[in-house]
Amino acid sequence: MNNIDTSVVSSINSGGSSGLSARQSDELRNSFMTLLITQLQNQDPLKPMENSEMTSQLAQINTVSGIEELNSTLEGITQQMDAAKALQAAGLIDKAVLVPGNNVMVSVDEENGSYATPFGIELDSAAEKVVVTVTSKAGEVLYTKDLGAVAAGVESFSWGGLTNDGAAVPAGAYNVNFKATNAQGELMESRALNYALVQGVSPGTGGNDVRLDLGAIYGQVALDQIKQIL
Repeated sequence: MNNIDTSVVSSINSGGSSGLSARQSDELRNSFMTLLITQLQNQDPLKPMENSEMTSQLAQINTVSGIEELNSTLEGITQQMDAAKALQAAGLIDKAVLVPGNNVMVSVDEENGSYATPFGIELDSAAEKVVVTVTSKAGEVLYTKDLGAVAAGVESFSWGGLTNDGAAVPAGAYNVNFKATNAQGELMESRALNYALVQGVSPGTGGNDVRLDLGAIYGQVALDQIKQIL
């Protein structure tokens, strides 16, 4: 009886990664130790178990205990991170933010005139030239401007709700688009961002499920979709 039952060792090892219950894991460890003690008591005196073999088998069961403790620690850390994300998201309620999208909302006040919501652009690298264009929902170009060079990252801009001729556009929804080029005049990838107001938070079941409610127009977005807080 020189070798311990490898099926028990395999079960113990797999238990650490496959999610066995604490009771099942304890039972497997007890079986392992019982077999090991029985082996020591009944081994052939002329062919005793090698120290390295015993050490290896004991190390395997210790590894299982270590994995279980590590899993428990990681679970606790994950729960703390989830709570921190939910708390961070709650702090954004009633905050104006930029999220992916190309909508611009224009309102008209008799005393203050036209007001257009801010918008932004996200660039992976700096652009030598960026041209912004505002169009109606029907595609009519109402406003265009050369913004010049724009740094990498997120930049926000404002528009007065006027056409290039200085005429106020009617209240409503419009679209904003960007054309970014590098020093060689080559077109670069850019992402338009639109304004939204955070109205609520849905924590979900995990940190990645935290959702921000942006109202009927924009719906919900994930926390990592917030590109800038205005």
